[in-house]
Amino acid sequence: MAIDRRGGPLVAKETVKLAEEFFLSTEDTVLGLDLSGDPTIGQAKDFLEPLSEAKKSGLKLALHLSEIPNQKKETQMFLDLLPDRIGHGTFLNSSEGGSPELVDLVRQHKIPLELCLTSNIKSQTVPSYGQHHFGFWYSIAHPSVICTDDKGVFATYLSQEYQLAAETFHLTQSQVWDLSYESINYIFASDNTRSDLRNKWNRLKPKRMDF
Repeated sequence: MAIDRRGGPLVAKETVKLAEEFFLSTEDTVLGLDLSGDPTIGQAKDFLEPLSEAKKSGLKLALHLSEIPNQKKETQMFLDLLPDRIGHGTFLNSSEGGSPELVDLVRQHKIPLELCLTSNIKSQTVPSYGQHHFGFWYSIAHPSVICTDDKGVFATYLSQEYQLAAETFHLTQSQVWDLSYESINYIFASDNTRSDLRNKWNRLKPKRMDF
């Protein structure tokens, strides 16, 4: 389930309440919450209480943060919640609103980043594929998950995003495979689901790889 920043804190609280109800009443259906939407709308402090409540109840958190420049204070507030995943994090390692301290915090807690190349280019938050922050996080071996953001809105699909990352950052076939396989570690799912996915990946590997 998702909290849209445009809805404000009241809708956020209602969404968390519903998520908690589904979390308790369904098996492996609702496991987490996403905070997303227009990053220029609302204040971080408006969402801290409902997000903290969600985390206390056992829900996972995926927070879109540092999508636009000069949001260091907001980013710090969200990171203090220790989210389970970060959406975009475009300016975390930038002089425009990021800092070494924020990067160190993300690295220390090994918080995975959802990285969306086409989305960031089309949203004009990144000037070129070669300057995409995937390169930074991948180069320091930080947990990185290739995503589409929204395949319909951005007219892309996941295989294309992997291809773009591979071509732009000169990844080998083995490195692309590892990126895909390791992303299973960071999904919001039960241990059994993750185990099943790893088994499927391993069965597919001989058919898809040249080694």
